[in-house]
Amino acid sequence: MTLPRLMLQMGFLGFLAASAVGGEPPAAPADDFPRFVVPGEEPAMARLQELFRLHHARAATNCTLWDAWLPHATLWPAVGPAPTAQATRDYYRKVFLERRIDDEGYVAMQQHRGLAHSDGWPFPTFQQAGGVGWYFSTAGENYLMDNFPTKALTNTDGWEIQGAVVEGIAPDRGLRLRITEDSATVATPAFACKTFVAPYVRLEWGAEGLGPDARPSLDWILQGETEWKADRRAPMSTPPASGAQAFADVPLHRRPGYEGTLSRVRLQLDGAKGAVVTLKSIISAIDTRHPITNINFVVGSAEYFAWTTDLPFLKANIGRMRGALRYALREFGVREHHLVRVPWVGHDGRSGLAFGPDGTKTLLHGTGVGNNYWDLLPFGGDDGLATIYLYDALRRQADLEAAIVDHPEWAIPADVEPFAADELRALAAQVKAKFGETFWNAETGRFAGWRDRDGKAYDYGFVFVNTEAIAYGLATDEQARAVYDWLDGRRLVAGDTSQGADIYHWRFGPRSTTRRNVETYGWVWSAPEGIPWGGQVQDGGAVLGFSHFDMMSRLRVNGPDDAWARLRAILDWFGEVQAEGGYRAYYAKPGRGTLQGGGPAGGLGLDQEFMESVLTPQVMLYGFLGVEPRPGGLKIDPKLPSKAPSLAVTGVQAQGHVLDLAAEPDVVKLTARIVDGSPFSVWLPEGRWEISTDDGPRAYDSKDGPLKVRFREGETCTCRRLR
Repeated sequence: MTLPRLMLQMGFLGFLAASAVGGEPPAAPADDFPRFVVPGEEPAMARLQELFRLHHARAATNCTLWDAWLPHATLWPAVGPAPTAQATRDYYRKVFLERRIDDEGYVAMQQHRGLAHSDGWPFPTFQQAGGVGWYFSTAGENYLMDNFPTKALTNTDGWEIQGAVVEGIAPDRGLRLRITEDSATVATPAFACKTFVAPYVRLEWGAEGLGPDARPSLDWILQGETEWKADRRAPMSTPPASGAQAFADVPLHRRPGYEGTLSRVRLQLDGAKGAVVTLKSIISAIDTRHPITNINFVVGSAEYFAWTTDLPFLKANIGRMRGALRYALREFGVREHHLVRVPWVGHDGRSGLAFGPDGTKTLLHGTGVGNNYWDLLPFGGDDGLATIYLYDALRRQADLEAAIVDHPEWAIPADVEPFAADELRALAAQVKAKFGETFWNAETGRFAGWRDRDGKAYDYGFVFVNTEAIAYGLATDEQARAVYDWLDGRRLVAGDTSQGADIYHWRFGPRSTTRRNVETYGWVWSAPEGIPWGGQVQDGGAVLGFSHFDMMSRLRVNGPDDAWARLRAILDWFGEVQAEGGYRAYYAKPGRGTLQGGGPAGGLGLDQEFMESVLTPQVMLYGFLGVEPRPGGLKIDPKLPSKAPSLAVTGVQAQGHVLDLAAEPDVVKLTARIVDGSPFSVWLPEGRWEISTDDGPRAYDSKDGPLKVRFREGETCTCRRLR
């Protein structure tokens, strides 16, 4: 065969790389990072490693929003000259053990200091809601100063302070008061603020010298009233005894009579004589908590234990996990409704934009508060996405509870009331049935995102809702096929803005939505019509990381060849992007789309805060190799594409072992690079197998339980299915 001149100049491998994956040839894969190995697909696999490495370094955060995604992608990769995943494992161990959980059981979001509920999302802010706030100090308030520059108060003009003397206003801690009477009060100046946009009043304060009998509380009066009433008092917890300042989110909306226009609030301190109190700020606060945080915490913690079998971690965290799940089941009425029904103020699923008969727009302040990653959309009410995540959490907790029962030698604390695994699995089955019944839209042949308090379903072609429902196993086979008939253009949905091949216009993944949305958002996103279709991630844009769920769903519905074809299309795109200097350089050219990240809105989520991009390569491990971490080992159930009949992933740290995993038709191989001397369990697909190790061959039947292997360093365990 005569090779073209271009191929002769580049060399055969270089030509193959450029033609197979687009752009310049990728760098040769390095051994200090997991490699993906498919004979004949070397350039593409090198590009995939490059994509993984690019996003792996930044894929860590203590924000609960990412608990179910980033650990999934980072707890296993063994990196560095002496390959290990220990740094990431240590990080997430600390994150989960120190994750803040309030007295009621709500798991904090921990994004960054915001201007709303202190344990919720940073916005919508009190300024956006028409609320009110006072700052005696703006130290450390970066979000406030960047978005709403504020001058700290330098005096107490307009305030009413009784039973205390002002000792000054410090630049770091704010107002300093010495309590001189048995009962002291600090009342704000008069204002006008609807109670609906102030379900909470948030204080940041501290105290030294508070005795055990101190009783702080918050009073309020409504517009037109002049007297403080004894029955208008909400108790508060005391701040840390150390004097450190802390937030107090006081739920005034739960108190009788809290309805109308708020005009003043007052901090009351009983039994605090002699104490010194500091007050940094008081603001009205939107309830920006998300109903997914408890669920994500359970999922992330369970995944950490599955990869590590870290028994001290489980002993310390199991009570917190159970408490977090109990809170979710109770707060969202799961046992009654068999789905997540969000009861919080502003979270009833209605849009914050209302339109009159003539099209006049009215902003409904406080309505349409976000509930998840898609923070401009008013998920809530009966929340489909939260229900998907709950289903996953129920099954993971059930598996964990069953493992605890099966391993009494773990000595998990008996004083913590456990869940019954069968009970959780039965509840998960009820949730799955209710999800399909509630959110399936027979007219469009796909799942809606949520139903509001009036029962109205919202369906803008939420691709992520549908692919995640399939990936997590909530869709029936018929529903899953209907979804992919829509996504692949075999079926057009009337009224959709994007149809057929245009759904994959962005190449690296499907659009987030397929129907233009200019009317259903939180009130803070007040002019969506001013951004063109595809110019916003949540309206026709796309997020790279969620292509993972698309590929995993394709694997379930259409099989491995379809998922492989989608992965190769992503790698073609990525090769072209890298050849032009990376994401920012590539998308700087007009007509290619706008990147979101670092503040400005855009249509494409690839880098910066889009840490979930690290999910994209995970289809190799969790999809094609079919790996599932379990305490003590791995389940491996390969689903190999016809173009990748031999596939391997190197540098997989499972428990204390670092393994290279490989599969061929009817063959699974595990090669130990690093061992810790402990026995390792392998769950293989159903059937009879011949197992070959350095000790020779032996027979194994999957019905006898997991295969037990005690690896030596460098040893390969070859598992060959017997037909």
